[in-house]
Amino acid sequence: MDLTFRDLNVILVQRELTDPISGEKLINDLTLAGNHVYMDEQLDAAARRVLFDLTGLHDIFLEQFYTTGDPDRLSKPMDQLWLKSINKNPSERVVSVCYYSLINSINITITKKDRVVLWVPVQDVKNQELAFDHAKILENALLALRNKLKHEPISFELLPEKFTLSQLQRLYEVVFNTEYDKRNFRKKINKMNYIIKLEEKQVGVSHKPATYFSFDRNIYEACKSEILNFSS
Repeated sequence: MDLTFRDLNVILVQRELTDPISGEKLINDLTLAGNHVYMDEQLDAAARRVLFDLTGLHDIFLEQFYTTGDPDRLSKPMDQLWLKSINKNPSERVVSVCYYSLINSINITITKKDRVVLWVPVQDVKNQELAFDHAKILENALLALRNKLKHEPISFELLPEKFTLSQLQRLYEVVFNTEYDKRNFRKKINKMNYIIKLEEKQVGVSHKPATYFSFDRNIYEACKSEILNFSS
């Protein structure tokens, strides 16, 4: 997500399979990013490895939110064909432990050695055919993210150290796919003593410069409570 907060994006990986004889495209769809867990690897370590391989980033917010292992999750014909093409047994049961992470996409180049990867707006994913049960996983990720944002200040993982209230409001509007009344939003912000007003304003902007704010984690930790629920 960039600082204009136009979209909430998800990293998707292109899955392609071509008939070696006819040249016909047999599979052309998208999957969530993931990988197998090594035998000697902890689950969190595996998730951090996958994230680093995609982004080159360490120490990024990462949370486990869902586990899926339905017996029929690999049963779609395209998925069966894909698994056979990579020498995997399509009748095997696969359990996936799912994580989400928060990344500000500015200056981040995502890469994958053997596949095409891309940022896709979450709102556009419904128009894409995701492989396996990845549409359900993404739906659960969005629910988990929204619930977390209502009770913990993880939104500041996506904001710069100094931010405007308009940036903060737009971030929540994008994630929750709604609009908030500006006055009510700011009234709630004013009650949160861990969001600190700075003696600094924007420069070089074409509109009236906005005041910058910052998040003070020490103050937050000292007075934890349910926060940032702007729907009520």
